[in-house]
Parts: sequence; structure tokens; C-alpha cells
Amino acid sequence: MSSSVFTTYLQLGFHHIFNLQAYDHLVFLLALCAPYVLQDWRRVVALVTSFTVGHSITLALATLNVVGYSPTLIETLIPVTIVLTCLLNLGRAGKAGTRPVERREATPIILTLPNLLAAVFGLIHGLGFSSYLRELLGRQSRPVLELLSFNLGVELGQLLIVGFILLLGFVLLRIFNVARRDWLLVTTGAALGIALTLLVG
Repeated sequence: MSSSVFTTYLQLGFHHIFNLQAYDHLVFLLALCAPYVLQDWRRVVALVTSFTVGHSITLALATLNVVGYSPTLIETLIPVTIVLTCLLNLGRAGKAGTRPVERREATPIILTLPNLLAAVFGLIHGLGFSSYLRELLGRQSRPVLELLSFNLGVELGQLLIVGFILLLGFVLLRIFNVARRDWLLVTTGAALGIALTLLVG
């Protein structure tokens, strides 16, 4: 039974993030990955994992009714996280180079500013996931296995999405010779436009 429950919630987590109804989270991932190329995949995995850690915390706390929140406020804050990410990208694009600054070897990659911001933004997005998961769980009081497998499913979905984004960037940059700055500006501009539409909608 446990194996069945694990697989079921793994699939639910994967499909919850890997579908067009979760377009706000997909747009956030696009903005998050925009400054990076395929060879930066380790940095991107670290970013996505930082985001997952953040949303796993609030997802668990909200699902278990440890913390309360305003759904309306979260619906506003999610596009705000996208806007802030896009503004950081645009600031980077305005510099001479668009490649992320190399981290010092003494600093663990998970503690760099982009990763910490991704984790903080993940805290907000986790509250957005929680209403969906609570509907699935019903009256269960200790859904530990369900929370774990759902989060793993979300993580797998996110990694697949960013893999597509990095591969698309690779094709455009290497095969079609699109300038890296142009790729960053177009993807960031698209994400920013959608986020602003969500804010004013």
C-alpha cells in the first residue's frame, strides 16, 4: 500500500508542476533559468533544489495546518517573485557580460545569493501548492509519505522543465547563433510580461 501511495503522489506532484495550469510556476522557472546556459546545469540544479527546499517547508507547514495564509495574498506574491527575478536578470543583462559571476570556492553553491533568493521565493510558492495538496489529502492528519512523494514529483517536473529550457537555449545560442544577451532579454521580457499581467489581472 505504501508503495502505491508513494507512486500516486509522486505522479500527482509531477503533473501538478508539469502542466499549463501551473503556468505561473513555469514562468518563474523560465525567469530563474534565463541567465544560464547548458554548461551551467549544475548551478541550475542547485537553484531548482533551493527553490524546492523552500516550497517543501511551507507546503508541509500549510498542509498540516501549522501556518495559515491568505490565498489572495499568495496569488499576488507569486507574480511578484517572478517580477523580482526578471529585474535581477535585466540588471545582469545591462552589464558588460551576462554570465553569472563565478562563486568563490570557499562559498558553498547552495549559499550564494541566487540560491538563497530561490529558497525564499520557494517559501511563497509552497503556500500556493498547499491548497491543491490539502484537497487531495482530505482529513489525513499525518501525511508524511504523501508530502515526501509529492515534493519529489514536483522536483522531477521542475528539473524536466529547466532541462527543456536549457536545451532550447543551447539550440538557439549554438546552432542559430543567437546572442546570449538577446536570449536573456527575450526570455526575461516574456516572463516579466506574463507576471505583470497576473498582477494587474
